Amino acid sequence: MSHDDLLSHAEAGVLTLTFNRLDKKNSITAAMYAALADALAAARDDAAVRAVVIQGHELIFSAGNDLADFLNDPPASADAPVWRFLHGLRSFPKPLVAGVCGAAVGIGTTLLLHCDLVYAGDNAKFSLPFVNLGLCPEAASSLLLPARLGHVRAAEALLLGEPFGAEQAAEWGLVNRILPPGEVNSFAQAQARRLADKPQSALVATKRLMKAASADAVATAMAAEGEVFGPLLRGPAAREAFSAFMDKRKPDFSKV
Repeated sequence: MSHDDLLSHAEAGVLTLTFNRLDKKNSITAAMYAALADALAAARDDAAVRAVVIQGHELIFSAGNDLADFLNDPPASADAPVWRFLHGLRSFPKPLVAGVCGAAVGIGTTLLLHCDLVYAGDNAKFSLPFVNLGLCPEAASSLLLPARLGHVRAAEALLLGEPFGAEQAAEWGLVNRILPPGEVNSFAQAQARRLADKPQSALVATKRLMKAASADAVATAMAAEGEVFGPLLRGPAAREAFSAFMDKRKPDFSKV
């Protein structure tokens, strides 16, 4: 990973993690997942960090996994960087804020389910194309999306892979507010600073209480998804989907 692929900046109690791989549409590599996981683990224990912001560029949040990197370095074990990052998100005790503009594909959308406040540009476009890649959902989205959106909306998003925009995301309770793209990251920063100024013990306790009822179910769902995701990733449907993507052709799933 280039040291510029994921920018990290701490100021006034706020740690900001910025996807900065625009030439690859902010697609996330294993090295970037490792850096994200390490940053969250460090922030968890650093009393100087009182809130975390995850953001991208005003034109794009993240195109999801870097598929070439994913094929070359698949998450073969439970301690693979992507799973460490997702479990770090799930259990992170301090406020998490996200600023999302442009495309948020796959994990670019599912990671938002673990953020406490999400602000989206009016150009935001969310999509969950796991099935279309021969895969299953991750980040406990198979549990959290139906709970948040209702089954029929979650089915459109997860089974059909139907993309949806910022207005739908706000209506469905996935984002807090829609803003012009040029204002999203600065607004997310301002909200994070407001959180950082509040009593940390009360924030942490409140977040823990809000998540307590579903914490075990989320952990169980994330582990179950991980057990299914690996075999699917090695299966013929995923191989065909990834090959078609690399060859810039339509996949043919008629024989898988």
